[in-house]
Amino acid sequence: MEPTSTVGFGHFIAQSDFVGKFLLAVLVLMSVASWALIAAKGITQYVKGKRATQFLDFFWNARSLDAVQAEISTHGARDPFSHLSAHALHAQAHHARHGAARLAEAGSANDFITRTIKKVLDEETTRLESGLTTLATIGATAPFVGLFGTVWGVYHALVAIGMTGAGTLDKVAGPVGEALIMTGLGLAVAIPAVMAYNAFSRSNRVLSGRLDAFAYELHSFLTLGEAPGAAVAQTANVRPLKPATA
Repeated sequence: MEPTSTVGFGHFIAQSDFVGKFLLAVLVLMSVASWALIAAKGITQYVKGKRATQFLDFFWNARSLDAVQAEISTHGARDPFSHLSAHALHAQAHHARHGAARLAEAGSANDFITRTIKKVLDEETTRLESGLTTLATIGATAPFVGLFGTVWGVYHALVAIGMTGAGTLDKVAGPVGEALIMTGLGLAVAIPAVMAYNAFSRSNRVLSGRLDAFAYELHSFLTLGEAPGAAVAQTANVRPLKPATA
């Protein structure tokens, strides 16, 4: 009983060589980075989703875009929808006051607002996708790092058999255990990263779709004075917005 009690994870680390310990350190760093990203993005998406719901509720019940501008000036743009609204409203007011004074402002007010909305949408998409590349890389490479450790453990087992001339359990238990542990660690690191990547990607697609639809209606408010969904809003007893005064 005493020899088996000494066999464990500590024994695996103690009998591993430099390559085994290096691979273990890489997997640990991958796991820490993965869980840190999962926690950070999960909290960020929850907070932004809650703020977006509050802002959209205020937006569709506001009396005019001037009230929306006042709300953003008071509380700031704290979610993608308010961020988009703030830049679009600023673009409309800026072009009304100064016109096409610079090359970046060339074209009609409609063109300038369209470019501004497109730019903000690209910024929000980039912000939403930050960190996903790291999760995808960890999910794709962690199993292969574990597999490399598995191959290294099997190599040690074969070396032990070759040196002793007999494949007894006491000679191969350590290297084979090392191989199995590295395989398990690789999967343990990869599975949460892949699941989180898929969950965040789906959440980002849903939010991007909502943001595109909102951008279309906001653009219509600023250029035409009425959003395409105004009739639907009136049917739902929601007061339609009035365009902002220049």
